[in-house]
Amino acid sequence: MAEQFQLYDTTLRDGTQQEGMVLTVEDKLAVARRLDDLGVGFIEGGWPGAVPKDTEFFRRARTELDLGNAVLAAFGATRRPGVPASLDPQVRALLEAETPVVTLVAKSHTGHVRNALRTTLAENLAMISGTVRHLVHAGRRVFVDAEHYFDGYQLNREYALAVVRAAAEAGAETVVLCDTNGGSLPDEVRTVVTETLDLTGVPLGIHAHNDSGCAVANTMAAVDAGAVQAQGTAHGYGERCGNADLFTVIANLVLKRGREVIPLEKLRELARTGRAVTELTQVPGSAAAPYIGGSAFTHKAGLHASALRVDPDLYQHTTPEFVGNTMRTLVSDMGGRSSIELKARELGYAVEAGSDEVARAATRVKEMESDGYSFESADASFELLLREELDGGPRPRPFDVESWSVGVTGTGDEVRTEATVRLTVQGRSVTATGHGNGPVNAMDTALHTALDPCFPALSRLELTDYRVRVLSGETGSGAAARVLISYRDGERSWGTVGVDGNTTAASWQALLDAVHYVLLDGPPGRVEDAPPLAAAVPG
Repeated sequence: MAEQFQLYDTTLRDGTQQEGMVLTVEDKLAVARRLDDLGVGFIEGGWPGAVPKDTEFFRRARTELDLGNAVLAAFGATRRPGVPASLDPQVRALLEAETPVVTLVAKSHTGHVRNALRTTLAENLAMISGTVRHLVHAGRRVFVDAEHYFDGYQLNREYALAVVRAAAEAGAETVVLCDTNGGSLPDEVRTVVTETLDLTGVPLGIHAHNDSGCAVANTMAAVDAGAVQAQGTAHGYGERCGNADLFTVIANLVLKRGREVIPLEKLRELARTGRAVTELTQVPGSAAAPYIGGSAFTHKAGLHASALRVDPDLYQHTTPEFVGNTMRTLVSDMGGRSSIELKARELGYAVEAGSDEVARAATRVKEMESDGYSFESADASFELLLREELDGGPRPRPFDVESWSVGVTGTGDEVRTEATVRLTVQGRSVTATGHGNGPVNAMDTALHTALDPCFPALSRLELTDYRVRVLSGETGSGAAARVLISYRDGERSWGTVGVDGNTTAASWQALLDAVHYVLLDGPPGRVEDAPPLAAAVPG
């Protein structure tokens, strides 16, 4: 068996088949660096010779990619039927990529051999053996991905096993069993991996797709059955329903199985790595993703909040700081005083659930949410509300609004939006005008023009998202629109909310909350020192 467990990432090849994902060579190099920093063992860079961008990636990787942990792998197919491996241009391209590892995809399903490759079963085995031997002779470590293995095993077990043996006897280091169509279930995977291992003695890996929603579970089942390589992609990227989410697999292996597949100190970088990858790919991971998703340790129900005050473990299966995440409490009309207390403490305020301030804040939240407000994605607006209750009333404002106006004019194909704000800042009247591609952009520009010279911290405030929902008929107040705006300020990000019968007025409310939040004097959100991780890992 292989001496060390092999954690293999295929984000840059299989993951890029995700609908809507288009990565430049620079993007792929940057993603590879992030994955290497995390501590994965192998990074599959793409298919040289078949994809021009991948050929360029490997050319540049030789001088621009200095990997400290991972080994770079090139992916490709076995030689074509009837063509010696030494003369096959695709095989030659794999050698020209100059990677230490080559991963070959090979047919293990008799139907695919006959109908897709259009060759005989014997020739397919010769293609596998010949290509592996050629690459090993050239000094490459070789992995073989046995495509459609689980379906092929059910159809013709002896031939599927013959593929595994042929690859291993020719020098393949690991044969990876692929659930290519993603339809297998964990009990089936466990049985097939166990039997294959017993009958061949070959080091095995697992490559699972998620079409049955079981890619991670199938990966864990295969590892429990003896697989020594787990393949996956960041955030489960991939075509159709995606691949096994490698981030989830890593956390499961470390925290649930006690297998140090990455250094323990790197596990705390898991969530940050996930965010960095989404920034590079521009394809967001799921907020509900296990371990690293924004909602992974988020609690909304009042019953949960009450229990979490006593012991966070009552509604959490692990400690979020282990993977670089944090527990969050959502403020809504579903919660009560416990939710307000937990959220306030999360923001850095020392409060008690039984205090009058918490009671008043809880009452205001319920009343405002009945009027159409929503604080789930508006932490900044909630903190301003909380501070008013803690301070015993409205807080002194760093500036006063005298008036504001927005105008939109159209001439031919040109539309012009202009906003004017009149403020009293530090005892003097300030008037500023802003132009933009819409009312919100124009008002935001006008506020920056008026306030940035007096409050330099506002220059870092960047509006990143704007959402509006019509609420007419849903609330007793007759409010017409709820506006949620997201912002970034250096490393921090947050949201604000505004509600009004006029969408522009609701947007103005949300914009003002953002400015007041940046200028708020108070305790910053504090993250407690992360608890020791080693004691939580099964021995």
